[in-house]
Amino acid sequence: MKKPVDYSGFSLKRLGEPRFRHILLALGWVWYFLMYFLTENLIPAENCTVVHIFLDDLIPFCEYFAVFYVAWFPLIFFSLLFALLYDVDKFTHMQKFIIVTQVVAIACYILWPSRQDLRPEQFPRENVFTWILGLIYSVDTPTGVCPSLHVAYALGILSADLKDREMGRVWKVLLTLLVVMISLSVCFVKQHSALDVLAALPLCLLAEIVSYGRDWWLPRLRGKKEAAHGEK
Repeated sequence: MKKPVDYSGFSLKRLGEPRFRHILLALGWVWYFLMYFLTENLIPAENCTVVHIFLDDLIPFCEYFAVFYVAWFPLIFFSLLFALLYDVDKFTHMQKFIIVTQVVAIACYILWPSRQDLRPEQFPRENVFTWILGLIYSVDTPTGVCPSLHVAYALGILSADLKDREMGRVWKVLLTLLVVMISLSVCFVKQHSALDVLAALPLCLLAEIVSYGRDWWLPRLRGKKEAAHGEK
């Protein structure tokens, strides 16, 4: 079990100190929510390019995927909170990854406004899952969709956890399955086109390189090498 980070003596005046400077990365969320509000309300849908590929016609609407779509929220919140409290390095990499995807995606939404017209005009049935989706549809417009930040953030969390040598293999497998289902869910609940998901992949690769440096792929390999050396 990781030891808690020592935040004793913390105050807002000490945010600039190396010991607490990583907390400033959380301000990226303030910028994101501000830009989200502006792009959602100041870019009319008629000025947006409709995003659609053939895969969208092959993927049926399935309200049960709302479970995985909504699971994204606690995944992001509790992953960042746990890292903030127990692993500063992990939190720093997670937030850098998220900020890179935020900046690039928002730039895409402004320079190339996008929308999707995939939402069903009427739900085929009424249940708790369609009620949840109706609530989501009412607060989140179908604009500013490509690339999908829902997918990008989830992959950023997964990347940091897969590099964590202290996390058990079972947890890594379960988390990977969850992130895969979250990524699929955006298409099945018709919040995103499959193109939005595909566009998130190169964005995540860019965030990986920026967040972890040119050796972004090494932490996991180093862990394996050290484990093998230890076994000898």
